[in-house]
Amino acid sequence: MALIRSKHTKPERAARRIAFALGYRYRLHGKGLPGRPDMVFASRRKAIFVHGCFWHRHEGCGLARLPKSKLVFWREKLEGNRRRDRRNRAALARLGWRTMVLWECELSNEARVRARVKGFLGRRGSAS
Repeated sequence: MALIRSKHTKPERAARRIAFALGYRYRLHGKGLPGRPDMVFASRRKAIFVHGCFWHRHEGCGLARLPKSKLVFWREKLEGNRRRDRRNRAALARLGWRTMVLWECELSNEARVRARVKGFLGRRGSAS
């Protein structure tokens, strides 16, 4: 697990590329915010989390299947990740932030992700 990155993953880079191409500017890994969101749009008080389907247990996704060995360990660890994600999103909501989760498997359909990001973030603030 030491080789698994927590920042700058391939799905995260793909999501950042889409947001940037749409004209949105953001800060990375919101220092000081619960859960350190992957993309922070401070002026809009919105944040985007990019979750790997396996690590964050995306329901109904084939990428989220459990390993065949050490089942108790993995179930406990991955469910802990889900509980932490819920706590972080709730904490952000209490602070007045809106959040969105982009799943690793969704990023294969760029048009759909573009539409979701646009719908979530709304009108661009800059003239571009």
